[in-house]
Amino acid sequence: MKAISRQRRLKVCLISSHPLVLQGFQQTLGEKTFDIRAVLLETSLASGLRTQVLPRVPLYVCDANLPGPALEALLAGILLRFKDARIIVVAEHFSKQFSFALLRLGVKGLLAYQDTQEQFARAIPMVAGGGFWVPRTILAGFLESILQSKQGQRLRLSGTRDLSPREQQTLDFLLENLANKEIAAKMNISERTVKFHVSNLLAKYGVQRRADLILLCYQRQNPGV
Repeated sequence: MKAISRQRRLKVCLISSHPLVLQGFQQTLGEKTFDIRAVLLETSLASGLRTQVLPRVPLYVCDANLPGPALEALLAGILLRFKDARIIVVAEHFSKQFSFALLRLGVKGLLAYQDTQEQFARAIPMVAGGGFWVPRTILAGFLESILQSKQGQRLRLSGTRDLSPREQQTLDFLLENLANKEIAAKMNISERTVKFHVSNLLAKYGVQRRADLILLCYQRQNPGV
């Protein structure tokens, strides 16, 4: 029974170059809730971290206390080897430049050390299930930057989730960052109907916010940018 219970728990790989950080992460999460694999990094060289031996799990939690090139190599290596991997990065502080770089790489979650005690146990299942855990201010700034770029003007998310024609049309307008009122006018339907379509889209793509859906589209179109 214990073996079966262990298999059903979400597998999470915790990665850090500091034993005390790993210990703190494990204590916060709790072995009874998650099937935890802890990896203590023994190098801070980008060349070594790109090929770091890691277990295959749905979700990786990476301590950002590494030199920039080393952290980027570690994250890129994970996403190169494990195409469906989802990553949460934990750091002391997320500057605009740092957080945007992580989101461009394909990171799905950004969590400050000070928030791990309160948010860790909620963020991990959310990200593992296909969602995002990114502070609203960071996400808003990042989306504004990409929507104003040439890449943002070409955002598309194909209807791989059995979308109806109306849902696909709503999705296309949503990816232009139009408000519900603007979408309703363009489609000649009520705002209430637009809200219904948007709700269905969020459920089908496994995200909670419109902004998450735009970020999902960006990361799919620009893997490992």
